[in-house]
Amino acid sequence: MSTAAPSLAPAEVQALVARLYGIDGSVKPLAGERDQNCAVETADGTRYVFKISNASEPVPLVDFQIAALEHIARTSPSQPVPRVVRTLDGQTRDTVVLADGARTSVRMLTYLEGTQIRETPRTAAQRVAMGRTLAELNLALQGFTHPAAAHELLWNVSAAHRLTVQLDSLPEGPRRTLARLFMARFTEHVLPRLASLRAQVIHNDYHLYNVLVAPDDQSRITGIIDFGDMLHAPLVGEVATAAAFHMTGNADPFEGPSQFVGAYQAVLPLTVPEQEIVGDLMATRHLITALISEWRALRYPENRGYIMRHNPAAWEALSQMADLPRHEVRDRLLTPSHQGTSS
Repeated sequence: MSTAAPSLAPAEVQALVARLYGIDGSVKPLAGERDQNCAVETADGTRYVFKISNASEPVPLVDFQIAALEHIARTSPSQPVPRVVRTLDGQTRDTVVLADGARTSVRMLTYLEGTQIRETPRTAAQRVAMGRTLAELNLALQGFTHPAAAHELLWNVSAAHRLTVQLDSLPEGPRRTLARLFMARFTEHVLPRLASLRAQVIHNDYHLYNVLVAPDDQSRITGIIDFGDMLHAPLVGEVATAAAFHMTGNADPFEGPSQFVGAYQAVLPLTVPEQEIVGDLMATRHLITALISEWRALRYPENRGYIMRHNPAAWEALSQMADLPRHEVRDRLLTPSHQGTSS
């Protein structure tokens, strides 16, 4: 995350796509933090996503993401995930040399139609659909393995203690105090329990930017995108990470997360030990969001808007949970009374 994303011009991307895939199309940039992502549209309206990996991204990680998508396509073809588009010579990826001489991987995926959930009104029905769909995706990924799946990633709530050093980079004041409080909760109450819990390959970034819905039915999910943060980790971290993004939009900040978690558990129940820490890990996701985004925004001010998009909500959520005992956070997250179907 300390290397800037590639920045090929649209004409360069267009030429690459034509050479590697035989596809002639217009090119438009898509948002991204580590990689350069582009939408490619042909004259007949067919669209693709062309991904140019960060030069520091190890090739095995790219292969891991490709292999996961191909595994899902084989074992659970109804899952609304992108499909890998092969090059003219049948490869799932290729290598290009950037202007500075660095070599990096490129690949093409199908484009999923739909509206990002962040652009739609939040409803209970939508949260229920999101929870159910994530559980189904996790079931599809059960049993999938890859040599690169156990890689280190800052966006892993189960390894939040590795960000302790970032606490001192926050200005002295209430936010640093808040961050220290939740880091202590994680290291004392969560970290010792993680090794005994279920683990598998997880999406790890299932939020309102990465889930698409039908424009005419905003509780029908049409796409799950951005598998760039995928890794092998405790399953409960997947649920907590996703639930964290539902704390805004209601007078009760636990209403949305509890609806999401309830729908997830109806398909793939959490174990009792997982239920004990899912609330803690939801807070931990907000903690690492705050820490990583503050650090990244200073390093890459030109991409500040994208990097900081979740930062205000993260600090607000931590403030809302700061005075609550851990057991109350757990109970409010798992209480059925929060898990209705009203908007």
